[in-house]
Amino acid sequence: MIAFIDEHRMEYGVEPICKVLPIAPSTYYSWLSVARDPSRASDRARRDAELLPQIQRVWEENFEVYGVRKVWHQLRREGFSVARCTVERLMRQLGIQGVIRGKPRKTTLPDPALPCPLDRVNRRFRAAAPNTLWVSDFTYVSTWQGFVYVAFVIDTFANRIVGWRASRSQQTQFVLDALEQALCERRPAGGLTHHSDRGGQYLSIRYTERLAEAGIEPSVGSVGDSYDNALAETIIGLFKAEVIHRLGPWKSADAVEWETLKWVDWLSNRYPHVKALGSRTSAVPQGWQHAAQISSAGPGPYPSRCAEMSGCREQGCLRGRHVPPHHGLRRHGLPVFNAQSILRAAANLNGMARPTSAAGTAQHACAGPGWRAPV
Repeated sequence: MIAFIDEHRMEYGVEPICKVLPIAPSTYYSWLSVARDPSRASDRARRDAELLPQIQRVWEENFEVYGVRKVWHQLRREGFSVARCTVERLMRQLGIQGVIRGKPRKTTLPDPALPCPLDRVNRRFRAAAPNTLWVSDFTYVSTWQGFVYVAFVIDTFANRIVGWRASRSQQTQFVLDALEQALCERRPAGGLTHHSDRGGQYLSIRYTERLAEAGIEPSVGSVGDSYDNALAETIIGLFKAEVIHRLGPWKSADAVEWETLKWVDWLSNRYPHVKALGSRTSAVPQGWQHAAQISSAGPGPYPSRCAEMSGCREQGCLRGRHVPPHHGLRRHGLPVFNAQSILRAAANLNGMARPTSAAGTAQHACAGPGWRAPV
């Protein structure tokens, strides 16, 4: 930024350039005065100027393998009084670091030759309805047989895993299998956005063609910024904490796949935090909302739309649509709960009066002719 101002100051002036760039003119002039007279620099800046070549020398003399701790100890042996945090900061400034044991694993391998979609999410990971925004990512697990890669597809409406796959290879096929599982389970009708990082698997021709075939809008975050896919990173962190780190070490890929299957089933269908039934993270409101969303799609004794789309407080009526609690959930492969607990969850979610009995639900004036009370 300073170099840019120096280069264009004769053409545009310092103050007009500083109005556009995030820098004050006084900062530039202060740097300019120090460059002309180094004695005007602060004590810390002068101390850093003395330590930087010493740190670089120690690092180069020891095969460029010393890390912060070893460089710090070597400087103290040579008589330099310096703090460890100072050595760490200056090594970061120099762009040097110690050697790391083992081979680092990189799951995000961007391909600059591939065309990249825009970021349509902009770190807004809350969806107003199911099948509106999916996020995807994968991680690796170290086993005695080698590395195992686990991919997830998450619906951001309730942070629910709708597709996953474990594989010994990080090729495109295994993330495509996770996407196929999500499409088979949810069958999105349209208006769905799929967000991921810039990994080569998610930017591959096969993956993007499958998204286009399903009518899904692709979205990709920036390079090297985990915040652009923070929700997927959070779910993966939860998976690592609750399964991988707690139950390891792992002997085989089959063991990782089996425990992942049990964890995904527990997280999506039997999440025990029933005290939060009114929150989006609960499986009951998610299943109820999904049943309400698709209940008018197929044949059978499904309810008709309520004449009054708002304010309906009859038992079993959710946002103006009457959904038999058991029938819709069982028909679409969703977990079947006790009818009373489902109605209570729906009441808490929508501010309705708590029903007293599912069996006592009666047809009211705005119900369609094909609707019948659950038994």
